[in-house]
Amino acid sequence: MPAGDLFTVTAVRGGTKPEAGESRSKQKEYQLVQVKNTWCRIECGQEMPTLWEEDQVIVSQAKIGEQVTESGVSWTVKAPIYFCYKVIETQHLLNPTNMTLLYGHVSDPQELDDYNKKTQKRFIVMDATVEQLYGSKVRKYFEAHDVVYKILTVETTEETKSMDLVLHILEEVHKFGLDRRTEPIIAIGGGVCLDSVGLAASLYRRRTPYIRVPTTLLSYVDASVGAKNGVNFCNCKNKLGTYTPPIATLLDRSFIQTIPRRHISNGLGEILKMALMKHKGLFELLEKNGKYLLDTKFQSRNGLACHGDAALTTTRLAIQTMLEELAPNLWEDDLDRLVDYGHVISPELEMKVLPSLMHGEAVNIDMAFMTYVSHEIGLITLEEKIRTVQCMRNLELPVWHRDCSFQLIKKALAERFKHSGGKLRLPLPTGLGIAEIFNDVREEIIKSAFASWQEELGEFST
Repeated sequence: MPAGDLFTVTAVRGGTKPEAGESRSKQKEYQLVQVKNTWCRIECGQEMPTLWEEDQVIVSQAKIGEQVTESGVSWTVKAPIYFCYKVIETQHLLNPTNMTLLYGHVSDPQELDDYNKKTQKRFIVMDATVEQLYGSKVRKYFEAHDVVYKILTVETTEETKSMDLVLHILEEVHKFGLDRRTEPIIAIGGGVCLDSVGLAASLYRRRTPYIRVPTTLLSYVDASVGAKNGVNFCNCKNKLGTYTPPIATLLDRSFIQTIPRRHISNGLGEILKMALMKHKGLFELLEKNGKYLLDTKFQSRNGLACHGDAALTTTRLAIQTMLEELAPNLWEDDLDRLVDYGHVISPELEMKVLPSLMHGEAVNIDMAFMTYVSHEIGLITLEEKIRTVQCMRNLELPVWHRDCSFQLIKKALAERFKHSGGKLRLPLPTGLGIAEIFNDVREEIIKSAFASWQEELGEFST
């Protein structure tokens, strides 16, 4: 029986008083049962009526609680939210013989058979650079399968990542027309494209399925595997968004070979985050193979996805550790999140200096500073601090920025406190590949760590 988060909805009806001699407050819980297309409630613990045939009965996981008081009746609705989505590694995704792009999200053989009986439609959103590189291949793919399709090309930068972009996508989707159950929107591009399309899909008819195809290393290991989407608002990063996972994420590392070296380094920032928080083996893999991964742009030897290959192992470990943290907490009911490492100061810094810093670079500057905070507290040794910073440098990631002032850090921490339930919830490494959440980090610790960070890694450090 799948578990899920609970929404609680309370409706109150006034004017009904308990009968004489009744308790002042009665509480009952009912399960919901569907018989011949009609839902009805049965008090929990009671047997089903014998006139119902078992094969005609559907029992919901939802429950309704009812409480009778002197002032009225209140109902509590407990409805599990269940999502199932796939993250699929594949090769040659745009080869017409590979059916993953068209049907990879379908698991049920009967559903697949139904798909094949009708003409398929697909609405594809691609960022401009990706369209130049792969647009012709995408067209040939869908034409080979007689799919009715439309490609929308959009400019995707942090500056254009806004509701205007989302509304533009929605207008074009509406003109095209889709079956919102069986014809998913496809996003092919980097993180901005995937985030914007995800938000558009979550809004169109209150949730239209969509598929993510990441084409950058950062989106491959980060933006593509979770439930979140969003756009910038009021000069704040990802301030508007929803938790709506795609029905599938399709991973083909060959896309990564066309991006610049700096973008590879940018993605390595998010991989390093997971290594520092959860997996010492992944950290050591990055220490040993960082230059190789940069030089080869994460392409496996001879183009084959060989087991034991550094590129394959690195991306798999990054995704596995990310999914371990995200899957049990998809809607972030628990605000203590290790994956927030590097995302405490970086949103303020990234938006302040747009477009000079990429996301993974801002994240790494945040992590570099927090490494000094951990060392100042005594959570990590000097050797661990040195190894961490050296690994960052070997991955060609920035470890300091002149605009990351103490005032900016204080503002970011205040925002963190404000939006995290009145707690700091600061993820900090307590070793290599291990971390904890801390709520009480004194300002003098932050000040001292900042001074050391400035002295050792700053503009005039030697």
